[in-house]
Amino acid sequence: MLLCLAGAGLALWAATRTWVVGVIGRSEPMLLVEEGRTGGQLLPWLPALALVGLAGGGAVLATRGRPRRVLGGLLTLLGLAVAAGGGYGLVGDLGDPVTWQWPALTLLGGVLAAVGGSLTLLRGHRWPAMGARYDRRPSRPAGTGGEIGGAGTVEAWEALDRGEDPTIR
Repeated sequence: MLLCLAGAGLALWAATRTWVVGVIGRSEPMLLVEEGRTGGQLLPWLPALALVGLAGGGAVLATRGRPRRVLGGLLTLLGLAVAAGGGYGLVGDLGDPVTWQWPALTLLGGVLAAVGGSLTLLRGHRWPAMGARYDRRPSRPAGTGGEIGGAGTVEAWEALDRGEDPTIR
């Protein structure tokens, strides 16, 4: 989970940095105007995938068993897609000279998220999960547990201990 969170966070941060700086025109004979473009502007899907990776890394805590393994597979694919975006930023033709460190960090973040997702896929079903108190309790049919006497009686307190509502009859 920590690898997924760290990788997706690193990729999101690196995708919001300036990847390309280009000259867009001259306002005076000796003055050049430069414009920087971030990784998110060049590849608009990249920050979105990194945000989904952050959410998926947190969702690992809330799942268990087969859903956790499925989530691990999705995080692996997501990390590989983010890494592909960083790799494209390194070797792709984005027009102007590219600063290499931000696409490289995006690539590294995607690889970290993919490794975390694959570990979740392979071993996540054996990890501890949240306690049963967070699970939805089955509703009890009416009439079970006996009738409760007047308010403030010992039976009302015992009904609360059993998880029943003494105000509902």
